[in-house]
Amino acid sequence: ARDGYPDREARDSAMADWIESTGAELIALAGYMQLVSSGFVQRFRNRIVNVHPALLPSFPGLDAIGQAIKQGVKVTGVTVHFVDEGTDTGPVISQTAVEVPANWDREELEAAIHAVEHQIYPEAIGMIARGEVKIADDDPRKVIVTPRK
Repeated sequence: ARDGYPDREARDSAMADWIESTGAELIALAGYMQLVSSGFVQRFRNRIVNVHPALLPSFPGLDAIGQAIKQGVKVTGVTVHFVDEGTDTGPVISQTAVEVPANWDREELEAAIHAVEHQIYPEAIGMIARGEVKIADDDPRKVIVTPRK
């Protein structure tokens, strides 16, 4: 729960202790809508993933779909990324574009975005679980994906 803790650090420390106690190897954020503290990120470096309803680095933060509509883009999409200390700034694992027809309303775009999220997030988590995803040794911003045969 987010409530019941004096601050983000206390909440995240309690969550991190519990997560470690379960033996979890990966943390997949979905609909969490809260920033995690740098201490939390450091404890689970390259083991936290998030799905974001935009082609990052475009439209980070809250209401990415609204940001895309307001900007009048013709293409937006979905990004799965590792979580770092910034807001939607972690290394990108995968992205899929979603076209934005001029006649679509917000509900139609949200439905299209959610359908893509429901496809690529589990795919990315599966790739991580199979050991197909790693951060490049020479560049912490670069993610290398090597599908296993």
